[in-house]
Order: sequence, then structure tokens, then C-alpha cells
Amino acid sequence: MTTTTLSQIRGHASHDHHHHHDNTYLLSSNKKDAGVRITRIGLYVNLGMAVSKGFGGYVFNSQALIADAIHSLTDLVSDIMTLATVSWSLKPPSERFPSGYGKVESLGSLGVSGILLGGGFMMGWAALIALAQQVFPEAAEIAAHYGLLPHSHGHHHDVDGLGPNINAAWLAGGSILIKEWLYRATLKVANERKSSVLASNAYHHRVDSLTAFVALLMIFGSNVLNNASWLDPVGGLVISLMVVQAGWGNTKAALYELADVGIEDEMRDNVRNAADKALDSINAGSAAEAVELRSVQGIKSGQNYLMDLELAVPGSWSVEQTRKTEDAVRERVGAKVRGVKRVRVRFVSKSSGQSDYLDEFINIKPGAALEPEEHDHEHNHGHSHGSGEPRKRQ
Repeated sequence: MTTTTLSQIRGHASHDHHHHHDNTYLLSSNKKDAGVRITRIGLYVNLGMAVSKGFGGYVFNSQALIADAIHSLTDLVSDIMTLATVSWSLKPPSERFPSGYGKVESLGSLGVSGILLGGGFMMGWAALIALAQQVFPEAAEIAAHYGLLPHSHGHHHDVDGLGPNINAAWLAGGSILIKEWLYRATLKVANERKSSVLASNAYHHRVDSLTAFVALLMIFGSNVLNNASWLDPVGGLVISLMVVQAGWGNTKAALYELADVGIEDEMRDNVRNAADKALDSINAGSAAEAVELRSVQGIKSGQNYLMDLELAVPGSWSVEQTRKTEDAVRERVGAKVRGVKRVRVRFVSKSSGQSDYLDEFINIKPGAALEPEEHDHEHNHGHSHGSGEPRKRQ
């Protein structure tokens, strides 16, 4: 069996974030490009909304608006942290990091997930406390007296004052309008470019407008309906659960990535199709000389895919023939499948059985004694051997 390893550097793929962010446009230096412009506008809008909704939610005493501000803030932190790690993750492999630096971005994603989960739980707890203060005001006041619950953060401590100020609705309404405009503007550019990346960002803006709509309904309902001030903290609780769900999705994806889980079926099929196309030009001769693609495996490392392929070739092939075949496969896969950064090919004889990557692992039975490592007996040659006593191992 001959194993040949070669590397190929390709551009980055879509970031496996819960909202499927891709930072191609954020990293671009071409500020006149429509895709770059609309993506950076989205980044600045998230910053403005996180600040305005957080401040407005505090001033107008709206749990739903504060939770929506946390949602905008986590999106902003996610973009910034990804930008901080993406340039590192795209560095070429080194002797110390032979598989590249992609896992740096996975660690960054795990950090973002922690922020999402922490922020979501904090807002959910705050919303539950606010809800308890409205539904069970006497019990909440007793609990606050003994330090079990904080006092209401609102500017009034009577039951009527616990609801949100109607002016909070203006901020939620404005957020819906701005996000809807961003959704339409981004989708227009996405359709013109036929860019799935921009389309994904556009639909993310739509999701943000829906969370703002939840906040608007709860704020409006709290002020219009009788004895319905409890709706606002319920809205905050709903939005916090959405943030927690996003955080859990991110955490699971990042942990799987750090644990080197296999790639998804769609990516495996794309690589297989590209490799098959490359082999079509090689398999022009007899069937006995045809090369078989037996297995496609791989892992995701940040924005990079590290692929392992197994090709079955005639046993009479030379190293030069396998080298040419690998070059053809690597070139085709690298050109047609976005995000592939390394293609490693394992060659086996066609007379061998079915592919099984697990046979590459050393099979040691539990409890089996390992053979002692060989030591260079010259390391203590300075001892006297004339005493007749056996030398002690150092």
C-alpha cells in the first residue's frame, strides 16, 4: 500500500455559525462593492441597535426590549470575534500545527456560544423575576426583603409601574423597519450575485425583525390591555429562550468540530462528485485499469475542510502514476468544492477488500501489556563493567 500526502490551500468556506455567517464580505478591502457595503452596514446597524435598545429598555422598563438588545449584542460580538479569529485560522500549516490553525476559529465559536448561553440565561432569569413581581407582588416583595430576589429595576415599585413605558414601542417598531429594509436590500444584492452567503445574511436580518416584532407586541399589549403588564416579561422570556437555543446550537456545533466529528453528507457528496469527474478522464482505458474511489472522509477545522480519500488502483502501478492521479483529483476537488484546504489521498491495491478507515488505527486490547520501549544502551556506557554486577537501569 502506498500513501501519498499533499496539501492544497483554498479560500475559506461559510462559517458554521448558528446563523451561517460568512465573513467574506466583512474581510474584503473593496469598500465600493455592493456586497461589502451592505454587509458592513448590517454590522454597524447591529452595534447601533444593541446600544439603543439596551438603553431604551432600561429607561422605559421593558424586559422584552432589553432581551432583544442582548440578541443584537450577541450577533455583534459573534461577528467581531469571528473577524478576530478568521485571519488566524486561515494561516498556512506550520510544523507545530501541521493541520493548520482552523481550530482557533472553533475555539472562538465556542466563546461566542458561551456569551449567547450566558446572556440568554441572564435575560431569562431577569424576565422570570419581573414576571414573579407582577403575578405574585406580595410574595416577591417578601422575597426581596430577605434578599432572595432583587427589587424591581423599574422606576416605580407599585404594580402598575412594573409594566413597560409605551415609548419603548417606538424603538421596537424602528428596529423592525430597519431590519426589514436590510433584509430586502441584502436579498436584492444576493439575487444579483447569486450569492448564498448574502442570502443567508438577509434571512438572518428577517429573523431579527421577527424578534423585534415579538417585543413590539408584548410592549403594546402590556400598555393597551387591562392588567396585562405581565406580557412584557413574557416577551423577554420568549426572546431569551430563542437566544439560549441559538447558543446551544452553536455550542454543540463547536464541540463537535473540536472533537473532529465527520463532515456532513452534502460536503462528502460534493467532494465525491468532483473526484469522480477527475477520474473519468483517467479511466479512459480498460476496466481492469480503472481507478475506484472507495471512500471519502473528512473533518471541518474552522472554515477549512481537511479531506481524506481512498483510491483503489492496479497493483502494478508505479509511484509516478499514483502521483499524477492524486494531482488530478486534488486539482479538481480544490477548484470545484469550496472550502477544501487539504486533500490527502490513500492508495490501495484493487485486489484488497472494501475500504475501512478504522483499520489504520492500532488495535490494542484493554489490559494488554505494551512492549517496553527500546533504549539506547550506550547512554550509560560510562559505568564500570568490571565489577561483575548487573548495571542498574537509569
